[in-house]
Amino acid sequence: MYKFVLIVLVAFLSTSCSLSQPKVIDPNAKVFPEEDAYILFALRAEQLKDYKTASELFTELYNKSQKKEYLYRSLENELLLKEGDKIIVRIDKELKDAKYDPQLIRLKIVALIELNRLDEARDLSVKLAAKTKEENDYILASDVYIKRQEFDLAVKYLESAYALNHSEKILDKMSIILYVNLSRKKEAIALLETHSRMIGCSKLICLRLIAIYSNENNIDGLLSTSLRLYSVDKSPELAAKIVQYYSYKRDYLNLMIFLEKSHTDDDILLQLYSSAHNYKKATMLANKLYAERGDIKYLGQSAIFEYEAAKNKSDAKLLKQVVSKLQKVIKTDPQPIYLNYLGYILIDHSLNIKKGMSYIDEVLKLQPNTAYYLDSKAWGYYKLGNCKKAKEIMNHVVNLEGGKDSELQEHISEIDKCLAKQKTKKVKKRK
Repeated sequence: MYKFVLIVLVAFLSTSCSLSQPKVIDPNAKVFPEEDAYILFALRAEQLKDYKTASELFTELYNKSQKKEYLYRSLENELLLKEGDKIIVRIDKELKDAKYDPQLIRLKIVALIELNRLDEARDLSVKLAAKTKEENDYILASDVYIKRQEFDLAVKYLESAYALNHSEKILDKMSIILYVNLSRKKEAIALLETHSRMIGCSKLICLRLIAIYSNENNIDGLLSTSLRLYSVDKSPELAAKIVQYYSYKRDYLNLMIFLEKSHTDDDILLQLYSSAHNYKKATMLANKLYAERGDIKYLGQSAIFEYEAAKNKSDAKLLKQVVSKLQKVIKTDPQPIYLNYLGYILIDHSLNIKKGMSYIDEVLKLQPNTAYYLDSKAWGYYKLGNCKKAKEIMNHVVNLEGGKDSELQEHISEIDKCLAKQKTKKVKKRK
């Protein structure tokens, strides 16, 4: 139905407009009354991918108005129809009757490429680029050489095009040829890096560098480029990659700095603060996460970090606050780490030794052969004065993983001193 309507309209419009031809052509003025109608139907035909009808309508528009834009559009539609021979005949006829027209020559070169008449396309494109010195014509000449697999010459023309305005799309194309087709890998990287640092690392250029560095397994290059890209594309996926690269390099200091600035993964940042013994920052971050997310584990972590950050760990106000937090935590999340920490604080500061030991007993039911938890139990006996029992437990601890820990060794030393004193007292009593 659509084609039938178009055919009728074309016939009608052709008849109604055949009586007059304008002598003076104004590209911005309507030459004949039905010109707008032709344009609408031609554009609609293109939209429906009816390129044959679109070409015929634009040809009719050109014949009636002599506006070259309609001729170009007609030929472009014929390119989509793969009618290369027909296009070349039409262009050659036009060029005989008209002055030099670069756009018609460009269309002819494209048609020649599609017909694989590459010698003719090369000769024509080289002459065109030499005459116009325009970016697109250099690119067109390079396309011909790429088709001919003459990649060195293709790069030469792309270099000329790039020199005009440093187009990143041209640079990207050039870098692919250098890297893939010519194996001039260092040159490709150097060009991209120079553009990146002198003009800017756009998403296109940075992604091309990342692809190359990934292929080269160059972690430093990947990290450096990803950081530049992150300044213009703060995507969570890219941030995660940056974290991976820093972690692979074990560059935890700079990873910490990145996470502090980007706020992309506060959980990893919290781990880094803890590993670096930066307990002050860890406390602040854990409190922030607890306020934002309401997850009780962050309250537990903040209590531990707050205690570790304190210069005076015997401060009554500090101990009251830390114990209160941990007691709240274990009501809903009785994890061994929280139970042990709470128990040990109650024992070590003699706040409630027996209560502290009861928390440790809960932990040992879950993990009976963990050195740190057994140490807490032994320390409870020590604080109660039962150094013999404490020593029995510590004898078992030294054979477990973690038994060589410096704090455990200090406890063993104190327990041994305690036993020595108790033996001395017994000897004196006998005397």
